[in-house]
Amino acid sequence: MNYADFFKGIKTIAVVGLSDNPERYSYQVAEYLMKHGFKIIPVNPNIESVFGLKSYNSLSEINELVDAVDIFRKSEFVGPIVDEAIKIKAKAVWMQEGVSDEKGATKARNAGLVVFENLCMMKEHKKSS
Repeated sequence: MNYADFFKGIKTIAVVGLSDNPERYSYQVAEYLMKHGFKIIPVNPNIESVFGLKSYNSLSEINELVDAVDIFRKSEFVGPIVDEAIKIKAKAVWMQEGVSDEKGATKARNAGLVVFENLCMMKEHKKSS
């Protein structure tokens, strides 16, 4: 699947590990995605809100359809996030630059999810627009 088609097919992105600190890359990427029409759902148990949006402790707490899960966590934490993404019936898992988990990626693909690893969602969106 090419990136342009991927971005046309999604609306709601849960950002796992989203920081409320404007200096952090997760904040900058989420802000960019919001400015380009995507609905962002923050997932970080360490913050209450960001961009005026409630932050959830986990993907399982979200009570709406999530198209893509954008992961800003260390690679060793990907497995349980993929399990939750499968459970909530997300369409895709996107591991940001520096994040990769072969076992988690295989599990997600086997469950029918589209998987991207070690890529920045913002950079790929900019290239495909």
